[in-house]
Amino acid sequence: MGIIEWAIELIKQLIEIGSYGGIFLLMALESMCFPIPSEIVLPFGGWLAFDGKMDWILVATVGTIGCIVGSAVAYWVGMKGGRAFVCRYGKYVFLNEGHLDSTERWFKKYGSTMIFLTRVMPIIRTFISLPAGMARMDFKKFIFLTAIGSIIWCFTLTYIGYALGTNWQTIEVWFRQADILILVFFAVLFIWWLVRRRKRLKAREEYCKTE
Repeated sequence: MGIIEWAIELIKQLIEIGSYGGIFLLMALESMCFPIPSEIVLPFGGWLAFDGKMDWILVATVGTIGCIVGSAVAYWVGMKGGRAFVCRYGKYVFLNEGHLDSTERWFKKYGSTMIFLTRVMPIIRTFISLPAGMARMDFKKFIFLTAIGSIIWCFTLTYIGYALGTNWQTIEVWFRQADILILVFFAVLFIWWLVRRRKRLKAREEYCKTE
């Protein structure tokens, strides 16, 4: 059994043992940036509802609450420790306080839209809370948008698992393909940012030499 298959079996066992509490815990951990795929958690809960062992609306509701709680924790971590972390270790990943200031301005301008959109996107939804906290986005607005996006995400995935019944795992294939596309997109975006930054630094050095 591979690592992915082992992880899926562990998630399924936690839900079967913990019931709604297991759903809440797993979704909260995912929203705290732990690598737990809600694309497995919620459809499996939906299948258990199809099998008569749970209620799919309660599964989705508990999952949503877990998302909100976990996101609030991640936001707090970003707000309390993000700037200090970047100041101390940011140079190793090409980050500095200037980037935090830019992120804060960016969130003030586009944060509301991004929080809502990323809550219904694989991978990114897990990590958006940290930069929101680092940028000190308005917490009430953050929680409200997180709640709306999480309701859509959790109810959709749970119902798909419920509707697919015994074929619930086919959704994993769809989302795994989406995950790959999103990872490739952000990898390209990161490389573009690095190239642009290097050119900017080089231009600044050449300018300083002429002074």
